[in-house]
Amino acid sequence: MATRSAAFFDLDRTVIAKASIVAFSGPFYREGLLSRRLVVHALWRQALFARFGAHQTAVDRLRVLVQRLTEGWEQERVRNVVANTLAQVAGPITYTEALDLIAEHKGAGRRVYIVSASPFEIVEPLARYLGAEEAIATRAAVRAGRYTGQLLRYTFGPEKAAAMREAAERDDLDLAESWAYSDSATDLPMLEAVGNPVAVNPDRALRRIARMRGWPILEFSQLAVMTPSGRHPLRSLRSGLIGAIGAVVLAALALSVAFVVRRRPASAL
Repeated sequence: MATRSAAFFDLDRTVIAKASIVAFSGPFYREGLLSRRLVVHALWRQALFARFGAHQTAVDRLRVLVQRLTEGWEQERVRNVVANTLAQVAGPITYTEALDLIAEHKGAGRRVYIVSASPFEIVEPLARYLGAEEAIATRAAVRAGRYTGQLLRYTFGPEKAAAMREAAERDDLDLAESWAYSDSATDLPMLEAVGNPVAVNPDRALRRIARMRGWPILEFSQLAVMTPSGRHPLRSLRSGLIGAIGAVVLAALALSVAFVVRRRPASAL
């Protein structure tokens, strides 16, 4: 009989304030892995997700795009880019409230998991950085050290819940006594898999569902810079205001960069 409980945290816009794969688009671009066009596309997607939520069709399109663009990338090179820029990228976009909750669950003896549809090579070091015991994330196929463009497992929607149940069986966890946190209605299977589902900065669909079912709704808004010497408050604003301002800024940035790219010859890209 399972005797331990756990806490499962979605990553993007639940623990950190933006999509993790978008957050690392800058380092990937500087390393020559991404073109300017793809960075613009990623920024635009992030603006749409922040404003309207991650709908199934949009997420599926992003998955196909990621599969296509990562084909041929060296796995070790990706790991090195993430490792070398982890604190710089993740520190300023991590919610203080999420860190406090992670610490609270660990203090109560619960095992903490970060569950994300983002690539394992990004999520696993982020999970360690955030103090979680384990990462559950998308696994890409690799041949001769390079990504093939195919996925071994895409931990999105029902697959998140399936992976959680596998972890529960392996680690002797009682999901009925466990917690799950997410911002998106696409994570409904993840939230339904535990006895204590919590909506964090929920999109419109999840907010409606949480209210109907009487689930707690948390609003995370305070960001902190995480350094070896500890956490330092960065700013505290209502998350809705952050999302609205962020969407406008990202959209403006995307349009301005797109204008520059359009004026450059194709060979320059």
